[in-house]
Amino acid sequence: MQKFTIFWFRRDLRVEDNRGLYVALRGKNKVIPIFIYDTGIIDKLSRDDHRLTFIQKALGGINNAMKRNRCSVGIYRGTPKAIFNKIIREFPIEKVITNHDYETYAIERDEEIRKLLKAESIDFFTYKDQVIYEKNEVTKDDGNPYVVYTPYSRKWMAKLRQEGIKHYPSEDHLDNVYNEKPLPQISLDEIGFEISKMVPKGFEFDEELIDQYEETRNFPSKDSTSRLGVHLRFGTQSVRKLVEKSAERKNTTFLKELIWREFFMQILWHYPHTEGQSFKKQYDRIEYRNDEKEFEKWCQGKTGYPLVDAGMRQLNQTGFMHNRVRMLVSSFLCKHLLIDWRWGEAYFAKKLFDYEKSSNLGNWQWVAGCGVDAAPYFRIFNPHEQVKKFDKNLNYINQWVKDINELTYPEPLVDHKFARERCLKEYKAALNPA
Repeated sequence: MQKFTIFWFRRDLRVEDNRGLYVALRGKNKVIPIFIYDTGIIDKLSRDDHRLTFIQKALGGINNAMKRNRCSVGIYRGTPKAIFNKIIREFPIEKVITNHDYETYAIERDEEIRKLLKAESIDFFTYKDQVIYEKNEVTKDDGNPYVVYTPYSRKWMAKLRQEGIKHYPSEDHLDNVYNEKPLPQISLDEIGFEISKMVPKGFEFDEELIDQYEETRNFPSKDSTSRLGVHLRFGTQSVRKLVEKSAERKNTTFLKELIWREFFMQILWHYPHTEGQSFKKQYDRIEYRNDEKEFEKWCQGKTGYPLVDAGMRQLNQTGFMHNRVRMLVSSFLCKHLLIDWRWGEAYFAKKLFDYEKSSNLGNWQWVAGCGVDAAPYFRIFNPHEQVKKFDKNLNYINQWVKDINELTYPEPLVDHKFARERCLKEYKAALNPA
């Protein structure tokens, strides 16, 4: 009897340079490609969640690439366990192949699938695809994980120079896909969602952007960042190709941003407690004010601090926020308003196109002072000075805060000097208990 291999698309929504897909296609079996709208994830989302629209479009791109081989991705809705139980009853499956995922939920999900398949004598293989180095591949000489970015990045780059990058031309082997009969197709409407009008701005990635990145990246009005975050999040672009091109340039600032992503990813893998707790546990003693009305004003971009409000309004309207402004709005929430960083992290998780749990957790804890390689707790961004440094002509502010000169624009929620002193007092009390 002919047997088949399943390739399970997840955070790798492309046919080009996809390692797991490459391994599957190079095998002896015809490959059945699938994607699962996991109800454990999507049932928590709003009906118009813009990221599902992005996923649907990415799946459409994969289907277009497979069309000449009369194949399409089988699209399912349900729990992965239920879907695999269904598929292995319909097809004689010999193995399932996918790419690694490092988040806590994903690790638990994959272990459940592994056990299910093992009971049916089906092999389950996963491969590294969304990072260059993972888990324990970049550690200190004694084998312990790095918790400071700079030495981690140095060893990461040294390892890259020594080993180089191998590519996996999966796009060249699409003739080995299953095409005997159509696989299930499900629209967003059929799973209870609607097409979002919010779409990410197209990404830019060329030598000029890489070379000028250090000079321009801190000025939000220039909009000179790559917008690659969402493509890294969902794997619509190969991280290997991005790193290879970045590493060829003399200026390594852009490359180091890609390394930050892997740094935070290995932190979450080594320290899964950081998903809900501070890396530095003493910081969980801080008594946040957690004023719900102030939090709502922060969410809406109505704090009375123009650069903070510009960032939040950009986020709400586009699903994106410039990275320099992300630092300011995060610091403002934690330190000016004394609201728990977890509240802000959860809001970003709902809104950001490029939401990636490890980076989001890492950056929020960095700002709050409670994470690895964190900013010291007494570093409190002054919103007024940030405007002078990074938006002195108010170009970014005027773009997003249309009511800046109207009587309706709110007064500042809190005085900067008062907020700074209140924050320092609370942090000191929590970190140095009597």
